[in-house]
Amino acid sequence: MSRDRISEVVVEDDLRLKHMPISFFAIVLGMVGFTLAVQKAEHIYHIDYGISTVLLYITLLITAVISVMYLLKGVFYPREIQAEFHNPIKINFFPIFAKVFLIYSVIFLDRSLIVSRYLWIVGAGLQFLFSIVIVSAWLNRDRFEIKHLNPAWFIPIVGNLIVPIAGVRHGFSEVSWFFFSIGVIFWLSLFIVILYRVFFHTPIPEKLVPTLFILFAPPAIGFISWVKLNGLTEFDAVGRIMLYFSLFMFVLVFAQAKKFLNIRFYLSWWAYTFPTAAISIASMLAFHMTGGTHFKYLAIVQLVILAVIILILLFKTVVEIINQRICIYEEE
Repeated sequence: MSRDRISEVVVEDDLRLKHMPISFFAIVLGMVGFTLAVQKAEHIYHIDYGISTVLLYITLLITAVISVMYLLKGVFYPREIQAEFHNPIKINFFPIFAKVFLIYSVIFLDRSLIVSRYLWIVGAGLQFLFSIVIVSAWLNRDRFEIKHLNPAWFIPIVGNLIVPIAGVRHGFSEVSWFFFSIGVIFWLSLFIVILYRVFFHTPIPEKLVPTLFILFAPPAIGFISWVKLNGLTEFDAVGRIMLYFSLFMFVLVFAQAKKFLNIRFYLSWWAYTFPTAAISIASMLAFHMTGGTHFKYLAIVQLVILAVIILILLFKTVVEIINQRICIYEEE
């Protein structure tokens, strides 16, 4: 390879690092969600092939690679990260950091309570910090317009609903209720506002259409947290409302399959993964609580759908990276 060609490759790689989007962490979120769903399936269905352990190692590797790359971007291009944080849409992806720590803490509950506890403390701390910072940014209304509103706005809030899942096990009951309260109230408020935006304003940009999957994540996670907070072994009214509403939204969103199939690939496709993992785990929990065969097979179907989505997205993402159609300059 000639010296000029080597210089070109170095410049290209440098520019790709510069334009690496914060949404890359949606890949990490999807993988940790998938790992947790498989782990729960192994436990509930009494299957032990070690698949979740293999997935955990793969996910940790993906987490490390993406984190190091984004850290390097922060070292060499801090202004680019600052610009993302001040972007009215991209800012909502930063709390993924907190969610990843919180989900890892759930994964490690049955592997190492000490590791899980420290992961939970870091995750809960980051979640509180991001909640304050981002809600404060929302209050600074001069930067936001109705066109900026989309289901990705749930990301900073859903993390609050994840906190109790491991928090209760670690003895942080009141802290867990604190985060749960924040998550539920903001979920209900944002849900109404987002429906208003979808119904009465310009369509959500194609790039953000996959974020519609996020609509069924909060009630699914809320159901899981509600069960953990109250130590439920049977359904109660609140649990039923959250679970069944999530299932309705799951069916409603999948009924729009044609819309999702007609858009080209974006990193936002990874928004398909974590919500599907969340509702799959919620269905497994419902089966564990009731023994109902309908929940048993529903959870299996949802897990299979999730596995297929993950395989497709991993393949598509690698192809896009190889063809240099990711980490490029994009118009705002």
